[in-house]
Amino acid sequence: MTDTPTPPATAREWHLVSRPVGWPEPENFALVEAEVRTPGEGQVLVRNEYLSVDPYMRGRMSAAKSYVAPYELGKAMQGGAVGEVVASNAEGISVGDHVLHFFGWREYAVVDAKTAVKVDPQAAPLSAYLGVLGMTGLTAYAGLLRTASFKEGDSVFVSGAAGAVGSQVGQIAKLKGASRVIGSAGSDEKVKLLTEEYGFDAAFNYRNGPVSEQLRAAAPDGVDVYFDNVGGDHLEAAIGSLNRDGRIAVCGAISVYNNTEPAPGPKNLARLIQTRGRIEGFLVGDHYDLQPQFVEEVGAWVRSGELKYRETVVEGIENNLDAFLGVLRGDNTGKMIVKL
Repeated sequence: MTDTPTPPATAREWHLVSRPVGWPEPENFALVEAEVRTPGEGQVLVRNEYLSVDPYMRGRMSAAKSYVAPYELGKAMQGGAVGEVVASNAEGISVGDHVLHFFGWREYAVVDAKTAVKVDPQAAPLSAYLGVLGMTGLTAYAGLLRTASFKEGDSVFVSGAAGAVGSQVGQIAKLKGASRVIGSAGSDEKVKLLTEEYGFDAAFNYRNGPVSEQLRAAAPDGVDVYFDNVGGDHLEAAIGSLNRDGRIAVCGAISVYNNTEPAPGPKNLARLIQTRGRIEGFLVGDHYDLQPQFVEEVGAWVRSGELKYRETVVEGIENNLDAFLGVLRGDNTGKMIVKL
């Protein structure tokens, strides 16, 4: 193992300096030099190696009340990160260990050891713990299997299907015996990826025509489960194609995150009456009891090659903001990762 480098006196971190209205702009953020602190009792100092950028972070940039506290102005933002421990003042975590934690958007982080999770770089690439074996993977697993009550033989529709969560939802459904898996994505290249690499039965580019029409063509017998990452016209289309006792798991609504006015709701909600359909929102934080089962089952699929994943890797802390904005634009295929 290589020698652990001595931490520098200062390191870079991204601050939110003003709250975006609509689409985030570069002037809402600042990359600043900050002191690298010595870890206190029960803490470790981590040199971050990979950072996560995710759509939910847009919500934390607003002051509106939500399920998680907004980012504080003038302070470093937060997000998933994985890195090497370079100083430890805590039992159970040693210098040289690698940990997963929630103090991203910075090069070095002081982390309470009780909130850090040790990860094994030999079992999987470190970046995988931010995606396929991390929070996004557990989101897919819990949302499909628990919230949407997936069962063998179900027909499943996934929006944002080439993203980190959506691509995993579709593959898990196939591995668990779905009768048909349909995905939507924002480019013909991503559509090809869904059918040729991820094993979706059908996929369509939502930019090529009305979602409702394309979904009906791709799922002529309707859908039993819809995993919603997009909201808007996708949710309305799914309600229109929902079978009797269909279930909709609402994970995200990336199509409306930057709206300055409330988006209109689906016009066909009354259809849930005749289908006895169910719509349920969920947060991954409520389902961490599934983590051991998830890591065991999905980890085995990843190692065997049965479950494939892609990462879009952007290099350098200075490009962290561009990577985040890229997620909102849909530039990424699979999980967007920043490599330091």
